[in-house]
Amino acid sequence: MEELPVPHNIRICNITCDSFKILWDMDSKSKDRITHYFIDLNKKENKNSNKFKHKDVPTKLVAKAVPLPMTVRGHWFLSPRTEYTVAVQTASKQVDGDYVVSEWSEIVEFCTADYSKVHLTQLLEKAEVIAGRMLKFSVFYRNQHKEYFDYIREHHGNIMQPSVKDNSGSHGSPISGKLEGIFFSCNTEFNTGKPPQDSPYGRYKVEIPAEKLFNPNSNLYFGDFYCMYTAYHYVILVIAPEGSPGDEFCKQRLPQLDIRDNKFLTCIEEDGVLVFRHAQDVILEVIYTDPVDLCLGKVAEISGHQLMSLSTANAKKDPSCKTCNISVGR
Repeated sequence: MEELPVPHNIRICNITCDSFKILWDMDSKSKDRITHYFIDLNKKENKNSNKFKHKDVPTKLVAKAVPLPMTVRGHWFLSPRTEYTVAVQTASKQVDGDYVVSEWSEIVEFCTADYSKVHLTQLLEKAEVIAGRMLKFSVFYRNQHKEYFDYIREHHGNIMQPSVKDNSGSHGSPISGKLEGIFFSCNTEFNTGKPPQDSPYGRYKVEIPAEKLFNPNSNLYFGDFYCMYTAYHYVILVIAPEGSPGDEFCKQRLPQLDIRDNKFLTCIEEDGVLVFRHAQDVILEVIYTDPVDLCLGKVAEISGHQLMSLSTANAKKDPSCKTCNISVGR
């Protein structure tokens, strides 16, 4: 009996965060005997990974021989923004249920994509459920060490410059490691209506009047929803001046929110004055995509404590939380 043809020239296309299409070439000899394809899919080894950590179990997919390209999908074994290796065998199922198989093809590598707007909209809808009522606020604030503000004054002429967002939050977030911006907070203490006096990031704080960053010339985008194995949840929002490079980046990748009517952060004109409100029951992380002049606000030392344990720098999302995860890779 002639051997089954070995797949070669493997190509991967139409890659999403939890699916891809695969096709290949093979000799026509014995092609009509092929009843199934075996696909060996593995996460690519990370040279820096912990040698003692449990390794992912290799996933061998058995699929009926269908016309190529064949779609492979499934959130139980594919995660977003993750490198994989894949190899293919052809197989012929025998009358006794066993398979005759070809040799394995060459191994090829590919990387899954970020969350699409569809996936982010699912996250957005889950976040809306727990956002809570809206509270008034008047300033955006940014906590840092004294040395940070000294450096901005001395080396950047008082201008805070955008930097690339870290990898905190959902693994599939399209803004992590890509979007440039400046991190601000706006949550207030329930009893005072003012920013909290404690800080995870440093003993100094710049407060910027809300209208300087958020106004009818701004666009607002939903960026992420996550938690860090805690009871409270974080929502990442992006404010981008209309027509700016940050605005163009977000417009292609993130769900846009109506600044006057959403569950997280609003700017509404009331009696000729802009009034600002934030959601009470989530912690908002606001990324502003343009440079910001310290002269727009004031810098002062906080009166509370520095609580480093509350920092979200490069924080990993809890993949088991039913509140903030959707049914694709984490």
